[in-house]
Amino acid sequence: MTEITIFPGIVEWTGENPGISLKEDPNGPFTTLASFFRVMLSPHGRGHALVLLQSPGEASPGNVCLTDNEPLARWLIAEYVTHFGAWRGLAGLASISFRKLDSVQADGDTVTRYGETVKAGDMTVKLDWSGLGKPFCFALAPAQSATGRHHMPSLFVGCAKATITVNGQARPGAPIPREIAGQRISTAMLAFSETWIRV
Repeated sequence: MTEITIFPGIVEWTGENPGISLKEDPNGPFTTLASFFRVMLSPHGRGHALVLLQSPGEASPGNVCLTDNEPLARWLIAEYVTHFGAWRGLAGLASISFRKLDSVQADGDTVTRYGETVKAGDMTVKLDWSGLGKPFCFALAPAQSATGRHHMPSLFVGCAKATITVNGQARPGAPIPREIAGQRISTAMLAFSETWIRV
């Protein structure tokens, strides 16, 4: 007999959400956080958003969101990013300024490395993931998801190394180890085929 898994609830958005979180000291605060969204379906349509905190713990002009769909980006930050583990309760989130995204370009073979380059006016941000691990697919139940209100089926790829470069200057720090769904990865991961289903 064929087994079918159907998730109850409403699909709120689906797409990609790779991220990089950097620390200089594994026991210290994060120095830079980046969460990139390529959304294929949502109540606000399609779009891209790069949420970047260069000063996570304080208000700063370096805390920005580069997007081609600002209503979508604001919704993602309010309903999702503010609940992500490394981002929760950060003062830097309150100072985010929104910039119109001019272009976004993915590169890499997704076997050894992957990259996203996002440009907005005079700002160019390059995200690079390398040392890619074995892809794994899992589904978090609402109680285990970041929001506590969603099923989250997703495909993740852990990455040993990652960099965030802003206008040619590499941000300080490196990813640190973390665990999700019983897999040892790091705070730099590729999240593809990600879907959030509200219950």
